[in-house]
Amino acid sequence: MKTDIIISIENVTKKFKDGDGEFTALSNINLEFSKGEFAGFVGPSGSGKTTLLNIIGSLDSPTEGNALVMGKNIAGLSHKESALLRNKHIGFIFQVYNLLPVYTVFENVEFALLLQNYSASERKKRVMEALEWVGLQNMPDKKPSKLSGGEGQRVAIARAMVKRPEILIADEPTANLDAKNAHIILQMMKKLNEELDTTFLFSTHDEKVMEYLDRIVHLEDGKVVRDEVKNKVAAS
Repeated sequence: MKTDIIISIENVTKKFKDGDGEFTALSNINLEFSKGEFAGFVGPSGSGKTTLLNIIGSLDSPTEGNALVMGKNIAGLSHKESALLRNKHIGFIFQVYNLLPVYTVFENVEFALLLQNYSASERKKRVMEALEWVGLQNMPDKKPSKLSGGEGQRVAIARAMVKRPEILIADEPTANLDAKNAHIILQMMKKLNEELDTTFLFSTHDEKVMEYLDRIVHLEDGKVVRDEVKNKVAAS
């Protein structure tokens, strides 16, 4: 496993208000992830997978403890600083593709670059490169309504990867795909992981996804119960 740590979760606890009391979604989580890992959080609904991904992605912050992402402590970031971290360093893929229906494939992917200071020619180069990564270089002018489910998810991957983020967060990315398209998507992600050295973090119930992961972190009731690396138990 590579050694340069880009995500460090230290004694992280996350609590939500629940009526007059509190619900503990995460309890004393300690994890580290290195650059270039292909890892995932696995566990039943309510185990804390998505909550942990949201903290790493700076969409939420811990109630207690520290979450250090690209050297930034998530709990100490302002809304503007969190947005900047996401814009420059983190890509997101969800089970719902969230493509903008009135825009073309090209425009949907380009959208991720509009907040950065790229010229129109540089944006075009990067978008076409990203579409080539996912095998859609011949469909830049199509609208989302004309795409299959697998193609829509490929556009979502291109949109997430076009800015070459250090971290890619994928929350149940195969949930709406059949088995054939799920394997195609996962093979693409694995290839991008290897070629670009991007750290991929998944939340999943899908056995197909687990087959591709190099590391699986098992969560139950907001706690890490097992941390497996290539069939070897790393921690528990």
